[in-house]
Amino acid sequence: MTMNTQQKDFEASAIRTLREDLALALRAAAYHGLSEGVCNHFSVEIQDESGRFLLNPRGLLWSEIQADDIVMINAQGQILAGRHPVETTAMYIHAAVHRITKKTCVLHTHMPYATALTLTRQRALDTTLSQNAMRFHGRVAVDAHYNGLALDAGEGERIAHAMQGADVVFLGNHGVVVCGDRVDYAYDDLYFLERACMMQVLAMSSGLPLEPVDAKLAQRVGEQTLGERLQSELFFKALGRTL
Repeated sequence: MTMNTQQKDFEASAIRTLREDLALALRAAAYHGLSEGVCNHFSVEIQDESGRFLLNPRGLLWSEIQADDIVMINAQGQILAGRHPVETTAMYIHAAVHRITKKTCVLHTHMPYATALTLTRQRALDTTLSQNAMRFHGRVAVDAHYNGLALDAGEGERIAHAMQGADVVFLGNHGVVVCGDRVDYAYDDLYFLERACMMQVLAMSSGLPLEPVDAKLAQRVGEQTLGERLQSELFFKALGRTL
């Protein structure tokens, strides 16, 4: 076997793993109630400076998506591999976020509790409330300007610039985008973001005054949580075993 053949085999194996991880994240999101019909999109960039990334196809429920359903496209929206079409808004949002923010994994959902907070005056999660919320302290941006569906490259770029390097952006009157360096880390953040938003919405619905902690404590708890990501890896592996 030549070195060139070995390299191609290695690349193919790496891409296959990314396909499997992305498909698992989509099925997990459906299992956890984070999906919405056949809408919303998850993507992961192939780390070879080609600008290619993997994206879930149009028209499939997240609960049914397998690795072979994942589509590979380039930054121009051309399908390079896959048997399904992709949604236009997905291409514009994810291509821009990958290119502008340099994030590897990009997860966009309209998950209920996080989206509910985008409808409020505050627009986003208060990261000084629950322990789950504190893991996002200093990692959240807000795009308060809702501008309709992302049906052109300009809107995707506007969203990407609004992130200002943050891992999480709350899109006013719309939903959220969660980014990470790896699929398992990004999915762990997505899951716990929704849990934190759920706790805040439930607390707000009680009508009782909320009791945040000091911002410095929230920052310290966030640093402690992200100091090691073994829990994120174990969670994703457990999802792989059960889903």
